[in-house]
Amino acid sequence: MPTLDLFSQEKKKVGSIDLRDDVFAVDVNVALVHQVLKAQMAGRRRGTAKTKTKGEVRGGGRKPFKQKGTGNARQGSTRSPLNPGGGQSFGPVPRSYEQATPKEMIRGALRSALSDRVKAGHLLIVDEFKLAEIKTQLLNGLLKEKFQLDQVLIVDDANRNLELSGRNIPKIKVLRTEGLNVYDIIRYDWMVMTKRAAQAVESRLATS
Repeated sequence: MPTLDLFSQEKKKVGSIDLRDDVFAVDVNVALVHQVLKAQMAGRRRGTAKTKTKGEVRGGGRKPFKQKGTGNARQGSTRSPLNPGGGQSFGPVPRSYEQATPKEMIRGALRSALSDRVKAGHLLIVDEFKLAEIKTQLLNGLLKEKFQLDQVLIVDDANRNLELSGRNIPKIKVLRTEGLNVYDIIRYDWMVMTKRAAQAVESRLATS
């Protein structure tokens, strides 16, 4: 069972916290993380690319030249894919790139990603974030001066002042526990979780 130091928002040690083995200390399944990450990224694709076929291109009703006697291959329309301005054969059409991913695979990938952060020593647990007001400068100062972190993912339950204070800071993202995902865990060098967020994630991802 991994035991991590528990800090205040001023990065003063206020105790320790025991994390569940089945969530924060599993063997990292790189292949599973990769598969879930690919599915997550594919789901972000818009899939709106579209080209016109020869039946959709405007014009082309007139036969370009007579059927016989010219020595050319017969042509029925100037909008053939063979001609400039013609339609495209087998071009892209609007589609969905989403990949069906079982929920247990997603949970397993999250366990692996979180365990990797613990093993790398890049997970910090904070007792709570108490911001008296919505102020970007205040949160930025806490992270860069107290914690000395530049690229960080912050996870907490609903905390309006924290969310609004962090939304305009480059390289910093604030997520609620229900929005925790593999892509953001991997993307940011550091994770900072509040104690209640860690407990909520454990209850969500626990295997027993």
